Amino acid sequence: MKLATLKDGSRDGQLAVVSRDLTSAHFATGIATRAQQLLDDWNFLSPQLEDLYTTLNMGKARHAFAFDPRACMAPLPRAYQWADASAYPSHVRRVLHARGAEVPAGLLQVPLMYQGGSDDFLGPCDDAVFADSAWGIDLESELAVITGDVAMGTAPDAALEAVRLLMLVNDWSLRALVPAEVASGFGFLQSKPATAFAPVAVTPDELGPAWRGGRVHLKVSTQVNGERLGEVESGAGMHFHFGQLLAHLARTRNVRAGAIVGSGTVSHDDEAQGVSCLAERRALEMIRDGQATSEWLRFGDVVRIEVAGAEGQSVFGAIEQRVRGAQAEGFGAVQAKAA
Repeated sequence: MKLATLKDGSRDGQLAVVSRDLTSAHFATGIATRAQQLLDDWNFLSPQLEDLYTTLNMGKARHAFAFDPRACMAPLPRAYQWADASAYPSHVRRVLHARGAEVPAGLLQVPLMYQGGSDDFLGPCDDAVFADSAWGIDLESELAVITGDVAMGTAPDAALEAVRLLMLVNDWSLRALVPAEVASGFGFLQSKPATAFAPVAVTPDELGPAWRGGRVHLKVSTQVNGERLGEVESGAGMHFHFGQLLAHLARTRNVRAGAIVGSGTVSHDDEAQGVSCLAERRALEMIRDGQATSEWLRFGDVVRIEVAGAEGQSVFGAIEQRVRGAQAEGFGAVQAKAA
């Protein structure tokens, strides 16, 4: 099943079922109006939406309409929590190596994870607005899961059963703000602005054999201004699977339905596959040449992130965002407009 949330002027939007080929959609009205409502009552509501999904794919849904990603919010427009991991050791090793920093001794034993802002997500085609290009604007192509309830102390295999939906993510980062925040000992805050999501969230069964071992085994395509940054296979390099990440999050607390957990930047040891963020590209340049030559993103740049299925079809739809300066209409005006 594929689901989207369409803009309707409210904070939570309108839940819709989307056809497998992403060409048509049907409002879920009468079953569930919002994504969180579905997650809170998954066992009762999801079978009804599956029936609607089947009808839509057969071309028999009476009130179907053309699906437009530009009309989408994030599939879950605001969440109770957004916890992002770093499950790809090759990404961590490269970035730390370039800085001359040591790799944590427990990198392969305990997942790295931070808690991000979850009250203001971006839709797949929303502009990414920043007040200053000197902040070191970077994209990060990731995958994420939306959960059902996970009880405190749940084991990894059991936690994996709580995965309800999968999503594609652009976890925006402001690299120039990272060092001071990390040095403070309290981690990321201002260096992690609003995260963006692809238009469609999918149930794991939609991926068929590409969903195995708690990982998505597909290539994540990342482009900047139409030029390839990477075509990175997302399964092989993921050391901790999503069940392990969920168990780590739930070690000392309950995790409730509607939590989002990210994989961290998709990475692979094979440099020929490219990278999923500019920080990793710059790290490889530093390691190879002694200096980074790739620039951070500039106002006007366009980022596109997408995942193709086994038959070449888009799985989640594409994230396609333009980087824009807040001064174009005044930073205060942007904040007021968002409110």
